[in-house]
Amino acid sequence: MKVVNSLKSLKKRDRNCRVIRRKGRVYVINKSKPRCKARQG
Repeated sequence: MKVVNSLKSLKKRDRNCRVIRRKGRVYVINKSKPRCKARQG
């Protein structure tokens, strides 16, 4: 999992990426490609 400043750039990487808020943090998750996981905050 990467910790990044901008999730918008990571969301464009794959069409299955989803941006989700959990406990005040923003995550990008992708079930088909787990390498695309990222966190912000």
